Amino acid sequence: MESITGVLTAFGVSVVSPLNVYLSLLIVALLARFTSLVDLNPTFEPMTSVWVISLLAVLFVWEVVADKVPVLDSFNDMAGTFIRPAAGAIIWLANSNVITDWSPVLAVILGILIAGGVHAAKATGRGISTATTAGSANPVISSIEDVVAGAGTVLSIVLPLAVPLVVAIVAFFTIRWWRLRRRKKGVAGYDVN
Repeated sequence: MESITGVLTAFGVSVVSPLNVYLSLLIVALLARFTSLVDLNPTFEPMTSVWVISLLAVLFVWEVVADKVPVLDSFNDMAGTFIRPAAGAIIWLANSNVITDWSPVLAVILGILIAGGVHAAKATGRGISTATTAGSANPVISSIEDVVAGAGTVLSIVLPLAVPLVVAIVAFFTIRWWRLRRRKKGVAGYDVN
């Protein structure tokens, strides 16, 4: 049962972490240091050191500020192309329940694919937002992302099934909406192919 909980937690945190990667890592580090809610793999115990927590706090402030400034947000997203998938891999590897029961290579692959996929969707959405609103909506979107990243990380740790359940519900309704839209275009005489 602990293995399933660890997988759900790692999945949940790696889904929300690309929204504000340093906040998610900071929350994991703080909860591992000060509570029994997070049990890190011994290799990742340095995440709970004062130095790493301080660095994550500084990087969190950087990401919050950079994501609200029009030119810096694009630079931050470009840098995030490498950082966010790597953080997803770290989240999977740091989870002691996952690493002991699964292959470390599989954990890295899952972390990179999940966080990388969410980052790609975020970067695409941010590009559309920038193009359609001249960047004026980006600070609001970024603030929402910060809240979702923080709440989603805590929720994934406290209630591991929550984020995967939300992801499944969103996926279901997105697919349903897309099929209905496609069907309506077909009925209206558009070429569906």
